[in-house]
Formats: sequence, C-alpha cells, structure tokens
Amino acid sequence: MQSLTTFAALLLASVLFVPLFKRAGLGTVLGYLAVGMLIGPFGVKLVRDPDNLLHTAELGVVLLLFVIGLELKPSRLWALRRPVFGLGALQLFGVAAALAGAGRYLLGLSLPAASVVGIILALSSTAFVLPTLAERRELSTRYGREAFAILLFQDLSVIPLLALIPLFGTGKSTALTHPAVGLGLLLVVAVVGRPLLDNLFRYVARVNSREMFTAAALVTVLGLALMMQAGGLSMSLGAFVAGVLLADSEFRHELEASIAPFQGLLLGLFFMAVGMSTNLGLLVQFPMQILGLTAGLILVKVAVLYVLRRLMGGAAGDARMLALALAQGGEFAFVLFDAAQSFRVLGEVQADKLTLVVALSMAASPLLLLIGDRLARAERNKLPVRAFDDMPDESSEVVIAGFGRVGQIIGRLLLARGVSFTALDADAGQVDTVRRFGLKVFYGDAAHLDLLHAAQLSQAKVFVLAIDDVEASLRTAELVRKHFPHVQIVARARNRFHAGRLMDLGIERQIRETLPSSLEMARWTLELLHEPPALAEQMVSRFARHDADVLARQQAISHDEGKLIQSSLEAREELAQILEEARVAFARKKG
Repeated sequence: MQSLTTFAALLLASVLFVPLFKRAGLGTVLGYLAVGMLIGPFGVKLVRDPDNLLHTAELGVVLLLFVIGLELKPSRLWALRRPVFGLGALQLFGVAAALAGAGRYLLGLSLPAASVVGIILALSSTAFVLPTLAERRELSTRYGREAFAILLFQDLSVIPLLALIPLFGTGKSTALTHPAVGLGLLLVVAVVGRPLLDNLFRYVARVNSREMFTAAALVTVLGLALMMQAGGLSMSLGAFVAGVLLADSEFRHELEASIAPFQGLLLGLFFMAVGMSTNLGLLVQFPMQILGLTAGLILVKVAVLYVLRRLMGGAAGDARMLALALAQGGEFAFVLFDAAQSFRVLGEVQADKLTLVVALSMAASPLLLLIGDRLARAERNKLPVRAFDDMPDESSEVVIAGFGRVGQIIGRLLLARGVSFTALDADAGQVDTVRRFGLKVFYGDAAHLDLLHAAQLSQAKVFVLAIDDVEASLRTAELVRKHFPHVQIVARARNRFHAGRLMDLGIERQIRETLPSSLEMARWTLELLHEPPALAEQMVSRFARHDADVLARQQAISHDEGKLIQSSLEAREELAQILEEARVAFARKKG
C-alpha cells in the first residue's frame, strides 16, 4: 500500500508541476528533475529511499535506447554519415579532451577517471534539446540539423561507453559469465535475431490484438536486455540491439507506438528518481565549488564546440546557437556516473557532485537559449537594412506577390507556357534561396505602392496574390484594388476567415490553399470506403459548391459569432441532406 501511495504521489506531483515548466519554456526534463528534488529526501521527504525507484525507472532509459535503435535504419544512417560521424565525433572527442584535461589538472582525478568524466560530461541531453528545438521550430534550421546529428552520435557512443567503464575501474563485474561470452552472444543475436523477431511479430500480428503486440514488444526489449546483462554487457546495449534489428522491419512504426507510452512514463520516473537522488546537501556544503564546476562545464562546452564549428566553416550565428543548445550535460550522464561509481572509477562524493553539476547545467539550458536569441536579435538589428531590389525595365503580363510554395508552382507553370511574370517576395532569405535554383525573383514588399508602380503593375493583366501572411495579404489586396482597379486579382486564402476578408474587398477569384488537396483526399477516402468512384466524385463536387454558397452567406455575419455558429449548424444539416439526395439519385440511376 505504501508503494502504491508513493507512486500516486509521484504521478500527481508530475501532473501538477511538469506542465508549468513546459509552459515556461524550461522543458519537461527539468520539470521531472525539479519534482524529484521537491519530494525527495532533500526536499519534503515524501520519498526517503529513491534507490529502488531509480533501478526500476532505469527501464525508461532502456526503452529510450530501443527507440533510438528503431530510428537507425541503415539507409538513414548512411545519408547522415558525414554530420553524424564527422561533426558528431569531432564534438564528442574535442569537448571530452578539454574536460578530461580540466578534470586531470584542476580536480586531481586519475587519468582513467578524468577520461571517463570527460566523455560523460561531453554528452548533451537528447531528451531536452530535440523537444525544445521542435517547440521553437528550429529542427529544420542548419544548426538544428547539426544538433540532431551530434546527439545521434552521442547516443550511439553511450553503448560502447557502458561496456568500457568496467575496464577503467577496480570494482568487480556482477556478470555470471566471462566478457568474451557476452561478445559472442552479441554476435549470435546480430546474425539470427532479425529473422527470429520477424517471425515472432508475424505470429503475434495474426492474433490481431494490440495488447498482445505491446506485450511482445516489451518481452523483446526486456528479454534481449536481460540476456545482454547476463552475458556481462549492459541492459541498454540489449535494448539498442533489439531496436537496430527491427529498424527495417515492417512492424517498426507499430512497435514504436506500442513502446512510446511506457518509455515516456518510465523516462519521466527516471528523471524524478534522479532528482530525488541528487544530493542538494552538497550545494549547501560546497556552493562555490558546485556552481563553479557548473559554470566551467557550460563555458568549456560552449567555447570548444563554437571553435570547432567555426574551424569547419560554419557561420558565427549557427555555431553560437549550436554550442549554446548543446552546453548542458545529458540524461545518460546519470546512468554512466552511477556505473562509474559502481566500478570504483569515481568515489561516491565525486559522482554525487558531478551528477548535481549535470542537473544544474540542464536547469541553465533554457537561459542559454534565451541568451542566444538576444545575441542573434542584436546582430540582426546592427545589420544595415537591405534595400528593395531594382525592378525590371520591361513590364510583364503577370505580377506574383509572394514566391513561396504557392507562388513558385504558379510561376513554374507560367514559365513552361512562355508567359512572362514579375515575382516579388518580402523575405530576403527566400529570395536568395530561390535565386540559387535559377528562378528570377525580386526582393520587395508588395504592400508598398511605390514598389507596385516600379514593378509596372499598371501594365499587367493579372496580379497573383500568394502572400502567406494574412494581414500582409489583405493590405496588399486593398492597395491593388484601390490603385490598379483594372488589374484582375487571383488570390490565395489561408483559411475561411482570410477568404471572407478577400471577398469583402471584392476579390472573387480566391481559393483556400488547402481546399483542392483536402477535397482530393476526401474523394480518395470515400473510394477506399468502397463508395463507387463516380458517386465519390459527385459528392465532392456537391460539397465544394455547397461550401462556396455557405461562405458567401456567412460573409455578412462573419463578425457575429452567435449567428455564425447557428449558420454552421444549419449548413451541416443542409450538406447531409444534399449528399443523401446525391446517393439516392445515383442508386436510382444505377438501378
């Protein structure tokens, strides 16, 4: 009963506090650590002995490595080979060398201990960095892609590091077999594991039970993990091998979906257990040393990675953001320091101090990203404002405002037809990118009347309004309607609201950007549900006509939410009746 009460308290604390950390931009990992510190033996003492919980929650790390293994399809790894094994290896060993040197000469660690500590502290937090970059929509940026590659190499490095730590220590292995047996077992699993696992999951899939499939996935991960542990290797290595063996399997996505809830929950419990085990008394006992080590760790990682990235030819801004994003310690450090202590590579106090330093460095990570944002903003403000491009001397039949994904498709079709056009875009970066692909586009904001005159819009026949930003699109539309009333406008609408505002301006040739693709997907869906193709086509056509009529009716009441809701409900009933009439008419015709 006591353990059940403790578990319920952990879940309640995480539900209450972790969302607050995420909303504040501090990340869920830091939230779990803070919850653990709060309810652990150095907080309110709700949990006095976190060791048992920590050993159970380490399964979260085991499952995380299984998921990482699932992502390592050979084709994907080969495509990322240069950033992963080039930049990733350079970062890990470069930062590790600097930190090992500092540990050797400033902390007086032995050479084996300094080497292990350097590599462990060189690791960064995959669980913190990737979700944070995803929330900031920066995973697709250059530094975001490089951060992913470096973290992938670090995650791969954890496996050999777990195997090497016992070689640096004086403690005895708890394995019942000789290490050579473990390596032989690993070879056997690598050779015969894939066909055996494929047959296992095909057998389970025939039962058509999601619960059985989830059970089979957990048995696979835990079975291989325990097998590796019995062979003198780590449980994490077994889980990772299981993931790699199934990376090309037809069941990969279903396996990932089955494991994800357990992995997320256990990983959260792991971070809470780490927070409980973090000896906050050391921060009170050695405040200057702990804070100094934390600041030193961050400064060394930032400086070394920044210099290495710049030496490889990276831009200063990208190198700085990359270094700041990866400046913290990683979640695997908690497991590795525990292993280093178990095998007497480090003493208990040393391991506890370094664990606390890693936790504090993770707490500082959101602040480091904010500093990076401010520095980038300050640099942009110092740059001279780029003047709009000079417009062409000759006029064109068509002027396209906004040359992103919509404008480019229109432009390519016009080019193929031999129709001249002048393309404008207010995003200088987009202009430079498009020009590298051989398309002619001019930097300029179409919401400026002088620029429209310079682009000789008065001589054009058609103005294509393909600007993504709704307010900028409406400002431009109003300007063109007022000063160039003879020019026909073809407009892209982002949503129903945008379409209604364009209709208010008298622009009838406008279309919501997602409407055609959505109608096509709806038609395919109906056909896959065994509707006759002709009937599916008829239903989609009637829906489109009805939707256009409803949009026209709702234009007059768009500012009255109550009437708009009522109109939408009535339109839904109308549509159901129209589609039912289409079905009946089709059946009679066929009959």
